[in-house]
Amino acid sequence: MSNQKFQNSLNRVPQKTPPVWMMRQAGRYHDHYQKLRAQHSFIELCKNPKLAAEVAMGPIEDFDFDVAILFSDLLFPLEAMGMGLKYEPAPELDWYIQSSKDILKLKTVDEAIPQLFFQKEAVELTRKRLPENKSLIGFVGSPWTLFVYAVAGSHKGHLIEVKQMMDIFPSFCEVIMPILKKNIQLQLDGGAEVVMLFDTAAGELSPAMYQNNIEPQIKNLISSFPGKLGYYTKGTVYDHLVGFEGFDKLAGLGFDHRYSLKNCFSVFPGFIQGNFDQTLLFLKPNDFEREFRSFLKEFQNLSEVERAGWVCGLGHGVLPQTPTENVRRFVSIVREIFS
Repeated sequence: MSNQKFQNSLNRVPQKTPPVWMMRQAGRYHDHYQKLRAQHSFIELCKNPKLAAEVAMGPIEDFDFDVAILFSDLLFPLEAMGMGLKYEPAPELDWYIQSSKDILKLKTVDEAIPQLFFQKEAVELTRKRLPENKSLIGFVGSPWTLFVYAVAGSHKGHLIEVKQMMDIFPSFCEVIMPILKKNIQLQLDGGAEVVMLFDTAAGELSPAMYQNNIEPQIKNLISSFPGKLGYYTKGTVYDHLVGFEGFDKLAGLGFDHRYSLKNCFSVFPGFIQGNFDQTLLFLKPNDFEREFRSFLKEFQNLSEVERAGWVCGLGHGVLPQTPTENVRRFVSIVREIFS
């Protein structure tokens, strides 16, 4: 059970029509989510597998995306490691890493992983509800992005405090890497075809710092799950990623709106996901359509072979209060032009 267009993108099979999915396609902008959220807390929606599946199905049924994604949150591994987690409404941990001594307080993989079993069940229930012609992906946060949250609580600002503590990042990885690997395996066992690795804080590092500190951990994860991991970075530039040995084992890469994807198809393997500027979905319908059609011209100028692997989506997640009519038109325009 899978979406043929998504499988074609994974395998770089040329095709007329690209698959479409968006990060945060199930979220606060959508009436279906808001109705559920009025009755349940965010944590309930994530941790109750039946509710998580219902949230994930909403945009599939409304917008007919080709791919569904697990509805969850990337911070749950930190909670499972003993750091607590609440949403008021922004996420807050009970405590934050301030020194190497705090690493000793983190729970081990055997203690932590039972607290993440709900994600496997959510994937299983979502897969059961999906039509056979839809694909399903899971996700986890990257070690670096989770470290940023564990130290600073978010990746806003310049991350000075986090960079000052870079010397304990390897010790943090010794604890979290086995947990992430088990978490990824849980989602794959539940029926996810691919698990996305979201590195939304990657662009806060220089290419050199990224390559020296983050790249080895990403390589480790990729080599553990060849062909099963997608990798999305936010705020990076070509110098962060070009020359990264080990990308050949990735299922694909997601790019934010700062990249020109036409330059990515010949450099990176697997699917190439993105990357329309998500803020432009707030434009008036006619203005949005003009901007989106202009964005798509770059891909129209490529042959099916040259753009093989493309997964059409956004540069980041769908933002709260995004007009749903523009999301719906996004999907229909792609299928109209590339038909």
